Amino acid sequence: SHNHLPPQRWTNSINQASKTSLLTWEKKTGIELVQINGQRRYGGPPPGWVGDPPPAGTEVYIGKLPQDLYEDVLIPLFQSVGKLYEFRLMMTFSGLNRGFAYARYSSQRGARDAIATFNNYQVRQGCAIVVCRSTQKRELSVDGLVTSVSQQELEAMLQRATQGVLNVTLYASPHQRQAKLAVLKYSSHQAAALAKKTLMEGNLRLRGSEIKVEWLHADLKQKLQLWEEKPPSSQVQEDKSLAVRKPLALPPVAQNVLEHLNTLCRRQHLGTPLFLTKCMQVTPNGWLLFWYQVAIPGYPVPFSGFTWVRRDGQGQSRHEEAKAAVALHVLRVLGESLVSPH
Repeated sequence: SHNHLPPQRWTNSINQASKTSLLTWEKKTGIELVQINGQRRYGGPPPGWVGDPPPAGTEVYIGKLPQDLYEDVLIPLFQSVGKLYEFRLMMTFSGLNRGFAYARYSSQRGARDAIATFNNYQVRQGCAIVVCRSTQKRELSVDGLVTSVSQQELEAMLQRATQGVLNVTLYASPHQRQAKLAVLKYSSHQAAALAKKTLMEGNLRLRGSEIKVEWLHADLKQKLQLWEEKPPSSQVQEDKSLAVRKPLALPPVAQNVLEHLNTLCRRQHLGTPLFLTKCMQVTPNGWLLFWYQVAIPGYPVPFSGFTWVRRDGQGQSRHEEAKAAVALHVLRVLGESLVSPH
């Protein structure tokens, strides 16, 4: 039956329209995209480029992209504010993008204009993207810190041990239970590289904890940026791009919402929705952040994003509650897209 399709299969069917439009664009423009190591690249250098690559400070990081958006939309968009030297889109195995990309301009002005124009720009209704300076190589992640470590303590220690630390942000570690992860931002690539060496040589005893020091990966940076969006307050808020309004009076309603969605999909011959939910974070005041993806075999794109759910003491129902919140969101979207014209 439909709901047992392997993820690969539904991803392919879902994404066909976007992929077709990308291929048409490549043929029409003669632009060549090269895929290596999980990223797809245009340029670096682009056709007709003469001379050296552009100086430092010309690359921007683009985050929070819808996963079925490709270069046929992104390159003309980012090219509209300045000449692109290179564009790199990070890809998954299934052919969706990983939610982020890098654009390198021929001048620093191009990069500045891209940030001014496209940070918080809605590439689609309700999907605002992030565009900022690409500082990946000035940031380190330090994972496995003891939970009792404070921001002040860590900053003081880093200022003693390393040079050029600009700021320190602490998060709950996504990889280890009962641990914290810090993101350290340095004044330059060189300062960060020296700090990395110092920290890895472990001259710093952080109360004997096993710490792991790495360059901050863009995937992790993306995840942490999403986490920074605070849980909703107790009253229901308008949904921002990734937040889903909290459904009220659950669990009895939960079943109804899911049944309602299943019935709607059956009536429209769309097949049975397949839900994936994963708890990403628990806040001290009892909110849980869930990542979700819903694939409906007959619908062209999967729904994915994040939703906050209140922890109400019934352990087994949290995923159900997240599913209900998501189902409500999906119903709203489907309701809008399936309304017949007459």
